[in-house]
Amino acid sequence: MRLYEELAAGSYKPGPSYCFIVERPVKREVFASQFRDRVVHHLLFDYINPIFERRFIHDCYSCREGKGTSEGIRRIEHHIRSCTRNYTVPAWILKLDLRGYFMSIDKAKLYDIVSDTLNKHWQKKRPTALTPSTDPAFIDRLLRLVIFKDPKENVIIRHDAKKWEGLPPTKSLLHTCADKGLTIGDLTSQLFSNIYMGEFDRYVKHTLHVKHYGRYVDDFYVVHPSKGYLRELIGVFRRFLAQRLGLTLHPGKIYLQPCSKGVPYLGAFIKPHRRYPSRRAIGQFRRTMTDIHRKLRQEELPT
Repeated sequence: MRLYEELAAGSYKPGPSYCFIVERPVKREVFASQFRDRVVHHLLFDYINPIFERRFIHDCYSCREGKGTSEGIRRIEHHIRSCTRNYTVPAWILKLDLRGYFMSIDKAKLYDIVSDTLNKHWQKKRPTALTPSTDPAFIDRLLRLVIFKDPKENVIIRHDAKKWEGLPPTKSLLHTCADKGLTIGDLTSQLFSNIYMGEFDRYVKHTLHVKHYGRYVDDFYVVHPSKGYLRELIGVFRRFLAQRLGLTLHPGKIYLQPCSKGVPYLGAFIKPHRRYPSRRAIGQFRRTMTDIHRKLRQEELPT
């Protein structure tokens, strides 16, 4: 009830986040908001996500109902089979990644993209009566609080400094200026990441008219019969991402191979007419089972 009263009165402010390191599947820095702030994140998500969901392309798989990694794997198989005519003609796949994506998101650009889209929506569909979900001032206030929050100003760090050893500065908000970066761990960050890269998705699909394209967060691919065409796309993508979104392609994660050789994507390795779990997924499974067996040996099971 206190949270409701604060929201209604316009006095709500986010509390401190908990910062910690997770080691699996890869080493990441996580900023976890307190429970009451996560309630606000879900509130904001439920208000604005339906508006943006209609703008997302079909082949955007992360943090969307009915999508996810399984759908992403199914769709990349579909694109490869379609482009290769079920592996009867050769084709190539270009797979790219971004360097420090969440830490590189420009907050002002993100806010402009979100607010412009919402304003255009409200101009077309003016509500007859204002409710929190249709009140532009209320939603804008929450947007500003969430997007422009600097997690470094009010943070509870759960690990000592040694935990950060080996984590590149480009993957840490603790080394990022206040006007950039979104926290990994908040529901709103997942939505905002899709909105931000949605500008790139629409450029690829509607301006470049690339047919066989898909994206999961910052991991995206294009399937095409011409290797030369895909090589040219790398420069085109690099310029758009840098000029429009302030993002950088990861130079060490440029994958360009014939589809017949297989491609790793979202924990799977897709080969002609079959798929396998990736080596990393197998390794994680084995480590997890070893850990479970160790706990079973050390702890007495309940009767």
